[in-house]
Amino acid sequence: MGQTRIIGKAYFEDGQLVLPEPPKKSTQSKKEAQSLDYLNILRAIQDIPFHVGKNLLIDFLQGKEDNQSIKKNRLHKKMSFGSLAYEKDELVALINNLIVNDLIEYETLQHNKRWKVLKLTSQGRAELERPQLYKKKLAYQGLDETTSLTEEDEIRHLEYKEYLKDFNDFQKKAITLPAKHILTIAGAGSGKTTVLTTRIDHLIRNHGVDQQKILAITFTRKARKEMQKRLKKLGHSSVCVETFNSFCEKTLQSFTHLIYDKPTQVLKYREKIHIVHTALSKLNISMKEVIDQYYTTAQKKGKTEEELISIFINDCFHIRDYFKAKNQKISPKAFFCQTAKHSSTIKLIIGVVNYINAYMIRNGLRDYTDQLIDTLSFYEKSPTHIPHFEHILVDEYQDVNDTQIQLINTLQYDNLFVVGDPRQSIYGWRGSDLRYIIRFPELYSDAQLIHLTTNYRSSPAIVELINKAISPMRLPDLVSFKQSEKNITLTHHQNESEEYSHVVDSIKKSLNPRHDIFILARTNKQLSEIAKLLEKNKIDHIIRKEELKTTTPSRKNALTLATIHAIKGLEAQTVFVVGCTQKYFPCKGSEHPIIDLLKREEYDKEEEERRLFYVALSRAKQDLHLSYSARSTTYFITESMKRLIRLKRYKKEK
Repeated sequence: MGQTRIIGKAYFEDGQLVLPEPPKKSTQSKKEAQSLDYLNILRAIQDIPFHVGKNLLIDFLQGKEDNQSIKKNRLHKKMSFGSLAYEKDELVALINNLIVNDLIEYETLQHNKRWKVLKLTSQGRAELERPQLYKKKLAYQGLDETTSLTEEDEIRHLEYKEYLKDFNDFQKKAITLPAKHILTIAGAGSGKTTVLTTRIDHLIRNHGVDQQKILAITFTRKARKEMQKRLKKLGHSSVCVETFNSFCEKTLQSFTHLIYDKPTQVLKYREKIHIVHTALSKLNISMKEVIDQYYTTAQKKGKTEEELISIFINDCFHIRDYFKAKNQKISPKAFFCQTAKHSSTIKLIIGVVNYINAYMIRNGLRDYTDQLIDTLSFYEKSPTHIPHFEHILVDEYQDVNDTQIQLINTLQYDNLFVVGDPRQSIYGWRGSDLRYIIRFPELYSDAQLIHLTTNYRSSPAIVELINKAISPMRLPDLVSFKQSEKNITLTHHQNESEEYSHVVDSIKKSLNPRHDIFILARTNKQLSEIAKLLEKNKIDHIIRKEELKTTTPSRKNALTLATIHAIKGLEAQTVFVVGCTQKYFPCKGSEHPIIDLLKREEYDKEEEERRLFYVALSRAKQDLHLSYSARSTTYFITESMKRLIRLKRYKKEK
């Protein structure tokens, strides 16, 4: 039987999922067809009447009639047999994607603990009935248009020739373009912050814009302080530079008598601890019982009780903010519920969240999400108080969420300049929505798109590697400004203990300053194990974790040891990325059980994991050392990437 590729929009006929051929002339239909292919895998697992392993599933999808199990069980008669004309490695990647997105999962057979088979999850069955994943993938395809220079650009650049002498052509365009709506896609190491602050300087210095009529919005206090520092150095101390939350808090404080009917203040972290402990007391459950119920054994391993409590408290408030931002009441229907334990966890979180809401209202407390929502509510009721700006500039636009976008759209402005990098969108699990930066040109018909593709951070070899790592996003490649030798390695180890020891030994021998060395890991557990080795070897280090930041006494010569989420925006001469296996990249598990159970139509976890890997690689300036301790590397490291890397098998020195 020949191979058939069933593509197109899904529909049901006699209880069966059918994927008809789309019109051949439509480019969008072709993209949609490819994105729908994953449904054939789900259908195949449903079609096969017994537990199926990965290899048999792949042979079934490829239409291999010579497979003995297929012959014996007459599987070639099934509708989905031979439905995907893909190579084996492509099918492995598709299957892994579905595992990471919780549509299929491995199950260990009772009679043979060593044999793992695949089965549909409740999400997988729901996906077959109402396909959603393909929409997420189609949403992220775009922005592949390259930036061109017009005659008007050339004239403008010539006019400010001396002022712009330190910038490349596309940076010059981002600084001076007079368009009303501008999206600047700034690749890793492309000088994003410098371009942003120089554009503000250009507006004030060369166009006479009033400093107080400019609003620059950043995401973190650190980024805000850095921008204020740079603008002050340029002579501009009156520009309104805020985070989303600091802007809202100033509004709430200025008009508190019009917004609140009683004194209200920002919630402090110690109050969060008190509220959650009180909520648990009301629900008649101890924190120890919560930890045992909330986390799996694997999630608890390597973490202190303090860390587990901190993650749980943060998760409770995150879930509260998630529903408040969407103006929805928290409900079990918003979660995937596969087991009795999941049901119990959801019930617990709903109980805690409802108590948090009641407590905060009763005691006049607000947190970050309240700041945004209360400000939006105030502007809706009192539109005369909405401030007007000639220019709004937004940094890290790939990280915006629904409520932040509502705020931007509510403010009155003449011009909007946003800058970000879809390749570095790694906070979807926290509510960020990549679609806002992807769809910017659709939202504004007059939008101008600028790509900053010159990378000033990394060596040519590292830039070529990161281009290949993120190629599925179809964005223009970055180009290295540097001229330096290639130093990228991928080392195989027998086990994680050997892998971590090798990293520590390499650091001890390194001639680079310790403060210019990063060790990056996917999970806090990995960090904890490496930190023990560093302490044993008396190597000063700073630990940066996703939820917590703890440090040894600060010294100039301390190396940084971090999770990838915690290191975004920073760089180092030498970077070690450990655990480059399918266990960690993509990492199916997470530190946040309840967040994993949320139904979120805008979130594709596997794609975000790929971007996270890209962020890790792109931190390195010169030396990039990847390592793994499994039979094979993560499939994020493709064969074409391996050709750029010096492959090594670790041999312990005698």
